[in-house]
Amino acid sequence: MCFSTKQTIDKLEMENRFKAELVTTESYQNEVFNGFDHPKTPIITNADPNAIQLFQWGLLPSWATDTKIQNMTLNARIETLREKPSFRDVLHQKCLVLVNGFYEWQWLDEKGKQKQKYLISLPNDEPFAMAGLYSTWKNAENELVSTYTIITTEAKGIMREIHNTKLRMPVILTQGNER
Repeated sequence: MCFSTKQTIDKLEMENRFKAELVTTESYQNEVFNGFDHPKTPIITNADPNAIQLFQWGLLPSWATDTKIQNMTLNARIETLREKPSFRDVLHQKCLVLVNGFYEWQWLDEKGKQKQKYLISLPNDEPFAMAGLYSTWKNAENELVSTYTIITTEAKGIMREIHNTKLRMPVILTQGNER
């Protein structure tokens, strides 16, 4: 599963790479974003493909009564998207999660007491996009909270060796598949 990402790309490089405009002045750069902190990170939604926006990590479905579900919606398994109530209503709300890396842990023993952390990135720390879904949730104060989840798939290639327990990885899009 993907619970830590990296986004250290400056505004101009990100805008040029994704051909969209960053529409916020909030800080969005960090060497390690921990999903369990529910940070706001850059995404591009299919509803506004020319804007880079900051959404909170951990999808909140419209029917959620509070934010407790967020820790369980950081990732969404591609194989069960249509079955899970948290995701099936937002299948049409697609997004690109903009990063220049993500972190995974390799277990070095069968109980996971010894682990090795790996940064997965492109050469030269280039930005790339992971597939996601997004939602806008209304809290008890009637404020809108924009959230997202990262779609994961079965680990392939070297990722099977690195993420050797759950055998999962984010769906990484090529530039040709992003739009």
